[in-house]
Amino acid sequence: MDEPLHLATDRFAQGFNCAQSIFAAFSAKLGLPSELALRVAAPFGAGMGRAGETCGALSGALMVLGLQHVGNRPEYKEEIYAITRDFLAQFQQRNGTTLCRELVGYDISTPEGLRAARENNAFAKICPLIVEDTAQALSKYLNEHPAK
Repeated sequence: MDEPLHLATDRFAQGFNCAQSIFAAFSAKLGLPSELALRVAAPFGAGMGRAGETCGALSGALMVLGLQHVGNRPEYKEEIYAITRDFLAQFQQRNGTTLCRELVGYDISTPEGLRAARENNAFAKICPLIVEDTAQALSKYLNEHPAK
C-alpha cells in the first residue's frame, strides 16, 4: 500500500470525513501542509456538508488534481476542466454515480435519511471502500498524468 492510500484510509478510520481524508493524504507531497488541507476540505464531506451531493472523496481528489495541474495563471482553466471531466467520468464508471446519497443509498440531507443510514451502518460499510478506491484511482491518475 503506498503512503497516500494508507494515509487516506487511516485518516478516515480516525474519523475525518472522506474529503479531508483524500485531500490531506496527497496534499503534502504537492506543497500544501496536511493540517491546512484538513481545514480546507472539512466542508466537503458527506456530499458537501451532509447535503448528499458530490461525493466528498471525489471532491477531495479534484482538489488534489488542482494542486498538481494548475499554475497561478488563468490559462490553466481549460486544462483542469478537461482533467476534472476525465476523472469524474472514471469515478462514475467505477461507482455508477458521483452523488453521495446514491452511493450510500440514503438521502442523508434529511433527518430520516441520515437516521436510516446510521441505523444500517451505511457509512461504515460503503464510505471506507469509496475512500480506498478513490485514493487508489487518484494515485494511479497522478502517476499517469504528471504535472507539466
